[in-house]
Amino acid sequence: MKFLVHTYGCQMNVRDSEAVEALMLAAGHEKAACEDDAEIVIVNSCTVRQKAEEKAVGKAGNLIAAKKITGMMGCAVKRLGEGIFAKLPKLDFAVGPRALGMIPKIVADGRFPRLELGDDMMSRALAAHVEGGFQAFVTILVGCDNRCSYCIVPDVRGHEYSRPAREIVAEVRALAARGVAEVCLLGQSVLRYGARNAAWDDADAPSPGGYTEAFPRLLEALASIPGLRRIRFTSAHPKGCTDELFRACREFPQVCRHMHLPVQSGSDRILADMGRRYTRAEYLAAVSRLREFDPDFAITTDVIVGYPGETEEDFEATRSLMEEAGFDNSFVFKYSPRPGTRSAAREDDVPTAEKERRDQVLLADQQSRGLRRNERLVGSVREVLAEGPSKRNKSRWSGRDSGNRIVVWDVAQGDCPPPGSPVKVRITEAHAQILVGERVE
Repeated sequence: MKFLVHTYGCQMNVRDSEAVEALMLAAGHEKAACEDDAEIVIVNSCTVRQKAEEKAVGKAGNLIAAKKITGMMGCAVKRLGEGIFAKLPKLDFAVGPRALGMIPKIVADGRFPRLELGDDMMSRALAAHVEGGFQAFVTILVGCDNRCSYCIVPDVRGHEYSRPAREIVAEVRALAARGVAEVCLLGQSVLRYGARNAAWDDADAPSPGGYTEAFPRLLEALASIPGLRRIRFTSAHPKGCTDELFRACREFPQVCRHMHLPVQSGSDRILADMGRRYTRAEYLAAVSRLREFDPDFAITTDVIVGYPGETEEDFEATRSLMEEAGFDNSFVFKYSPRPGTRSAAREDDVPTAEKERRDQVLLADQQSRGLRRNERLVGSVREVLAEGPSKRNKSRWSGRDSGNRIVVWDVAQGDCPPPGSPVKVRITEAHAQILVGERVE
């Protein structure tokens, strides 16, 4: 059967979709070249914001109208439960985020159950990868127990669970053996790896570097794998920015000089109401320590504007924190109440137009800030892992440096480096979102 997976949402969903694709291929199915060619289409849904959920449900509705066998998976399925069939009465099947490993069996049986939420750890699905490519997502932590006031993730992704280190190391070793040069370790709050359950068992060897914390110890183990050039991870939390983490970043060149460190707000009052478990000063201290050993260390963040009760003073506190932190990039989201969360019980009292204004102010600030940060790199030589032709100019090649910055450079005919190969690029021009340079030997 020819299949296709449509993905909405975060990197965790991208990884889940890849796992389903790998499992379907292993079961003998064929990936369709396009939607028209597909016999069955699976929509991987997001519910972190209402618009994301609506887009996924709308897409499934269009597929049903086109007479496709249509399934849904992911976080919106978990949130809605049987209610998904009130929205989509002709949906063939729905699978929650911890039951995605069941999809090939559901398709093989041909008798589609209405709903499978599951409660297994998806060990087979978590390790399934599609062949090819030099980059791979690797899930190391499932679920979340942080319970931030605005976030529905703990309800739809379940309790936090750290995969055994030996499984992760074996998975990454196998990926590296088949040509993967860069892995990105995924977790809802990835620095909490090993906090809720034992990630390392008694049979595992001690850390040669003396690391006792689970996540730095995992970085150490992965850095020893032959052929693995880069290790990324996302998303981080200031509480996990410990001495051992900073030491691992210094000692292992494979660990990328980039951290996605969501702040959400710069107001201590709002941070406390959100349940973020750090203050403005503690957050900025983590940023400062990252930049102490590498001034070019790239830090990106997430910010929410229009949280219930957010005043102009609170907003200006966020704006000033972002300037003080000097973020390389920022992702700004307008607050969206999610059912069942603590903040949903509060009045959504910031008008839509004001949320939009605050959003645009922060984005404009970031454009200026990103340009200033990138201008500091003009004249430097960056190691870039080639990805392929630039999307905007096919005569240029594109890739990313260790700081996850997009770098483009001109290529001569016949001088196109294969994807995943390291290239030295001297930066000649800076923009807010990209760097432009020339290849050097």
